[in-house]
Amino acid sequence: MSTSASSMKQAVMKQEAFIARHAAEWTEFEAWLVARGDSPREARARQSQWQGLRDEDVPARYRRLCQQLSLARSRGYSPQVVERLQALTQRGHAVFYRAPPPQWRRALEFFLADFPRLVRAQRGCLLAALLLFVVPLVGSFVAVQISPELIYSVYEPGAVAGMEEMYDPADPQRKLGRESGDDLAMFGFYVMNNVSIALRTFASGLLAGIGTIFVLIMNGVMIGGVAGHLQGVGHGDPFWRFVAGHSAPELTAIVLAGAAGLRIGLDLVAPGRRRRVDALIEGGKVGAKLCLGIFAMLVFAAFVEAFWSSIGWIPAMVKFTVGGVLWTLTLLWLALGGRSGSANAAPPRDPLSARPRMAGPGDPEPAASRQGRQRDASP
Repeated sequence: MSTSASSMKQAVMKQEAFIARHAAEWTEFEAWLVARGDSPREARARQSQWQGLRDEDVPARYRRLCQQLSLARSRGYSPQVVERLQALTQRGHAVFYRAPPPQWRRALEFFLADFPRLVRAQRGCLLAALLLFVVPLVGSFVAVQISPELIYSVYEPGAVAGMEEMYDPADPQRKLGRESGDDLAMFGFYVMNNVSIALRTFASGLLAGIGTIFVLIMNGVMIGGVAGHLQGVGHGDPFWRFVAGHSAPELTAIVLAGAAGLRIGLDLVAPGRRRRVDALIEGGKVGAKLCLGIFAMLVFAAFVEAFWSSIGWIPAMVKFTVGGVLWTLTLLWLALGGRSGSANAAPPRDPLSARPRMAGPGDPEPAASRQGRQRDASP
């Protein structure tokens, strides 16, 4: 046998060994491209059912594929092998380096899907915050109905008289809950007031959660006390018509802020196997994401309160209907938003977010992008 024929035979054997060693990887990567890479939306919807190549392993697999393509070319493998690897790398490049979605779309996806999933992931703290807020609210309302003088243990007499005057149904000069004035100025006031309450509720969680517990209880007692007193003195109709519209986003946001505060307090007190500082960092990241959604809810609540709730000529039935619709939409949004995606505790990452280059949140660090560059030791 000539030296040329022997060399050719060895080259063929090396190529066959190369294909046998890596063909399964190529097939797996190709299946991921078809099932996960073509449509990020469908990929998120089917994330829990996907059993193939893990999304977080795809960048390393892509770099390895590029390395194999380089080896196939340098070793003079057959055009069929090179063309297949070339096609896979081109498709992978198109997936990884396509333009990221616009900012407005990413924000919309966060509020419609990621934020509700994040809220549901805190179900334990959420239930605790709900009880800490609702039980004192209902208890205070009932207590003031039974013993009206109890309202003065929560509010000064002057403040009580001001609330009675504000919601006096016999005063035609009053709108529902405030004097007629600049709605835009009141919108700014409501935003500042609501956000400050939510911020105190969340930030006080750093006091081992005790601060958040106190704020939730006191807010429940004060709101329930006001409602009970106004109902008892015959001013309930204008009060309920006023709060019906904005109560859903506002009260829900306060409870969510309480859940975020309890979460960070729990991370401080019981970090588990994590270092306490690491637990606080993780809890802070979750809390920051929750605060984004809470802020949006409070801005919307302030808008409704300033431009809708204070309108006095709208019939009570319309007010209560709109309020019921907003409560229904709020609860459905938090209960069902993002249900088609992952059920993991944290919002699911876009399967394309772990690109081998920096292209937005969720991408690997530069050091991680340099992994997997070792020379292929295959024959």
